[in-house]
Amino acid sequence: SAVWESMAKMCVKTRRLDVARVCLANMGHARGARAMREVDKEPERDARVARLAIELGMNEEAEVLLKNCQRFDLLNIFYQSTDQWGKALEIAEMSDRIHLRTTFYKYAKHLEASGDITAAIPNYEKSGTQYFEVPRMLFDETEMLEAYIMKTKDRKLRKWWAQYMESTGEMDVALKFYQQAADPLSLVRVYCYCGNLDKAAEVANETGDRAACYHLARQFENNDEIKQAIHFFTRAMAFGNAIRICKEHGFEDQLMNLALLSTPNDMIEAARHYEDRPDTLDKAVMLYHKAGHFSRALELAFESKQFGALELISQDLDDSIDPVLLERCAEFFTEHGQHERAVTMLAVVKKYAEAISICSSHDVRLTEDLVEKLTIPKDFMDQHQRERLLSKLAGCCMNQGEYHLACKKYTQAGDKEKAMRALLKSGDTEKIIFFAGVSRMRNLYVMAANYLQSLDWRKDPEIMKNIISFYTKGRALDSLAGFYDACAQVEIDEYQNYEKAMGALTEAFKCLTKAKMANKQQQESKITELKSRIALVKKFIQTRRLFDSDPQEGIKQCHALLGEQDLESSVRFGDVYGLLIEYCASQGNHEKAYHYIQELRARMPNVTLSYFVNMKTLEAVHRSVGAPLGRGVGNGDADKSKLGEESEEEVMEELYDGE
Repeated sequence: SAVWESMAKMCVKTRRLDVARVCLANMGHARGARAMREVDKEPERDARVARLAIELGMNEEAEVLLKNCQRFDLLNIFYQSTDQWGKALEIAEMSDRIHLRTTFYKYAKHLEASGDITAAIPNYEKSGTQYFEVPRMLFDETEMLEAYIMKTKDRKLRKWWAQYMESTGEMDVALKFYQQAADPLSLVRVYCYCGNLDKAAEVANETGDRAACYHLARQFENNDEIKQAIHFFTRAMAFGNAIRICKEHGFEDQLMNLALLSTPNDMIEAARHYEDRPDTLDKAVMLYHKAGHFSRALELAFESKQFGALELISQDLDDSIDPVLLERCAEFFTEHGQHERAVTMLAVVKKYAEAISICSSHDVRLTEDLVEKLTIPKDFMDQHQRERLLSKLAGCCMNQGEYHLACKKYTQAGDKEKAMRALLKSGDTEKIIFFAGVSRMRNLYVMAANYLQSLDWRKDPEIMKNIISFYTKGRALDSLAGFYDACAQVEIDEYQNYEKAMGALTEAFKCLTKAKMANKQQQESKITELKSRIALVKKFIQTRRLFDSDPQEGIKQCHALLGEQDLESSVRFGDVYGLLIEYCASQGNHEKAYHYIQELRARMPNVTLSYFVNMKTLEAVHRSVGAPLGRGVGNGDADKSKLGEESEEEVMEELYDGE
């Protein structure tokens, strides 16, 4: 056996646990063998070897092994088992704090078992078990226990001592300690036991403790002091008990107030009590309403003709109420001219036709919430009838200026054209563009494009793109041609840019030739007119270029242009004369330039010359011939081509260059 024991100890140094098990078996060391089986669950090898060392009495080796593997919890247990409490507490405070209170508790138990009660008390306190363990330990040492409680001033311990004094019949001492423990319920209970209800009432009123008030209320009820009982049941928020007493003893004045403060069930009980008496039906209606029992509240309100209560109740009604009652409410409100509430009631009971009819005939103010309530669900009725009612509802929205709601209802009714008309009236450009895009209907595209043309499309390239896109998708090529024609006129009137005007008129001509107008004769007439205008604009552009290469030919062509009958529809007289005036002035022939100025004034009496001719040129010509500037010269805005904003020019460039 000594040989096997020696070999087992050698296994501690070599950490051969498999060999150690054989050695323990041959030694007949049953406790050690069981310990080795239990320690297999430990993940650290050193922890398992340490357990073997402990079983073999190798405490120093075990301590080193546990420290090496940092198993401070096992090291703590090791110190406790070897009666090294100082080290156990130290390791618990430093490295094993999860077991700190347990260590203090075990140390206190050890001290108590050793007879060192004084030292055990602070350790019980550190373990947090003093409320039970210290009184148990000192139960036979009454004086010592009382001294300890007086010293600690802990409320839980003082309450325990008060209960102990109460159990021994020392009520005055118990009251003193209950007071120090701040336990109003126990104070009231002891005062009631001693028959001092006034003092108990004083404590309950001062503290407001619900449990204390309830206990005292039961005492007053048992003593038939009903008013006091009601008061303290109310303070305890035990409204059910207070209501019960009021009903039993006829305290009607307090019953209503208590019921309103209580739960819905208590309200209903009180309402049933009032319902039995004709003179208190108004209170019953109010309580049923407050409790959420709307059906009964409505029935009583109709029976007792409480129309004011009906108005209040109607604000909280929903589809859970009896439809017959709701229809009666709707009839009542209709008779008394409260059409909006009547419509709400009818919407709740799904009487959509009657509700929409009232809206139409009495111009009931429609809100988004009310309109949604009046929207008939799918499959609720015949599809044709549903669409008719939705269209009627949308018409009511249109009359009240609620164009977005009208659009929504017309869409649900399947009438997208009227929906678009509603949106057009709203002026919401973003939604108009979106609706036209998702509807994908030719007539809606055209309607949207017509609306967009009424906006300031010259400054917004997106609007211009949408106009062209919508006219194209709507196959309204004649309207698109008109739009290009308008663009051309803008280029001429505002920028004198005949090149871009030419591009726009060309696009208009292409669209018009592709268009399928009902009146073919009118279409041909427009095409012919466009050809003529394009030819004149083209001729003017070529003439303007001639002044750089062959000025005389340019002058000749200008005179030819001025002789054209319909020139003003395509090229402005002022622009033609402007070429002649500018050229003559540049050549120093101011008399001829002044002649052209006079000729232009004769053709266009109200002309503003500065629109067509540079102001400096005008001043030089008039100064040279000795004539005053006179009328129609302008206010110094030298160059009309500079009047337009740069952003507008960019918009036009994007339009025509993109084509």
